[in-house]
Amino acid sequence: MVKCQRNALLVAALLLCIVCASCKDEDTLVNVEKLIPGIVLDIRYATTNNFTGKQLYPVAKCYLRKPAAENLKLVQEDLHGMGYALKVFDAYRPLSVQKKMWEVYPHEGFVANPAKGSRHNRGAAVDLTLITLDGKEVPMPTGYDDFTEKAHRRYMDLPENVIKNRKLLSDVMRKHGFHGLPTEWWHFDFQNSEKYEILDIDYSAIGKGH
Repeated sequence: MVKCQRNALLVAALLLCIVCASCKDEDTLVNVEKLIPGIVLDIRYATTNNFTGKQLYPVAKCYLRKPAAENLKLVQEDLHGMGYALKVFDAYRPLSVQKKMWEVYPHEGFVANPAKGSRHNRGAAVDLTLITLDGKEVPMPTGYDDFTEKAHRRYMDLPENVIKNRKLLSDVMRKHGFHGLPTEWWHFDFQNSEKYEILDIDYSAIGKGH
């Protein structure tokens, strides 16, 4: 009887270790460029070409939580079959950078309040657009980080091809677990993003451990 109880405890402990390892694996920040060969990056916050006018990241890197990154790979594969691909503007964003953005433009709906944190800070949101397979951006409602009504997903005073492109991107992203922000056609949150903790790991350090 005692031996059976010990065996049961060992099995329970082993299962717990497996579950913990699985959870930890899901929490990992993954280098999107390495996971999705050929994905195009245009990390605006690693340049001055963004709404703050300042370089906020020391390097042009792109990281997401592992499940989000793996699903983004599926999006890329689907789009390739249609003659398109993804260009990524932003993904994981340190909380300290969120605070700098809030100082410049403290308007929720476009910039998340750092007191609450952004899904970008959780490594579970991505900003992107569609490109053709030869690298040309397809027409979209606005440029990136346009804080006008024209960037809203329900804004319809647009050319038919632009509405079609916006819908295609949204449909393929939704198919793989990403949901669009109503005020930004380029922003997508991964499913169950709130389960991930808010991070403030600087990009100058993140690549060394991931």
